[in-house]
Amino acid sequence: MSLHLSDVRLTYPDGDSTVTALDGVSVEVDAGDMLAVIGPSGSGKSSLLAVAATLQRPDSGAVRVAGQDTAGLSGKQLSRLRLEEIGIVFQQPNLISSLTTAEQLLVTQHMRGRSPRQHRERVRELLATVGLDGKQHRKPHQLSGGERQRVNIARALTGKPSVLLVDEPTAALDHDRGTRIVELLAEVTREFRLATIMVTHDTEYLGQVDRIAAMRDGALSHDTAAAPV
Repeated sequence: MSLHLSDVRLTYPDGDSTVTALDGVSVEVDAGDMLAVIGPSGSGKSSLLAVAATLQRPDSGAVRVAGQDTAGLSGKQLSRLRLEEIGIVFQQPNLISSLTTAEQLLVTQHMRGRSPRQHRERVRELLATVGLDGKQHRKPHQLSGGERQRVNIARALTGKPSVLLVDEPTAALDHDRGTRIVELLAEVTREFRLATIMVTHDTEYLGQVDRIAAMRDGALSHDTAAAPV
């Protein structure tokens, strides 16, 4: 099992009171499984991703990533776990304007303390996987919105993660490009045996995922199998 949250509770201060962002949330995602989490703004979807990514420590409950309990890990150990086991696809690609498509991926390897020179072949393979073969020398302004999101996905995969966390990947895309992006996420989930959570408000794409769960007021519903496309 690659990602397991058990009875997770998270609160935030709000003036003289507190807001419950996650209220006893439990979820399991296995390798090769893609879970879509839907719900209105403010329901707790972003908090769920932050806790799953180990960017936010919960008040209580357990978070296990790739079989490792994160509760007793130091900040440095959590940073290493994120680099090695967790890929994050942000809503906005936030690509560096001066770097080429290939360099966007290679710079993440530099952050891991690895020589980019040793990973050029993997970068080429990843770009081909996400449909950007032959575009490794293009800069962000030379790519479409859908292509920039594909770079975003490839960048999240460079560290060979076991967990993929995806935040509203279709928010800035039209229907056709959005459909292709979710199809791609489903494909890489299966190919790389990832445990994938995608939070989204776009229910039209849910036929591409394996399971669906809904969040409301910090609580996560029991998830169900997605209907076939």
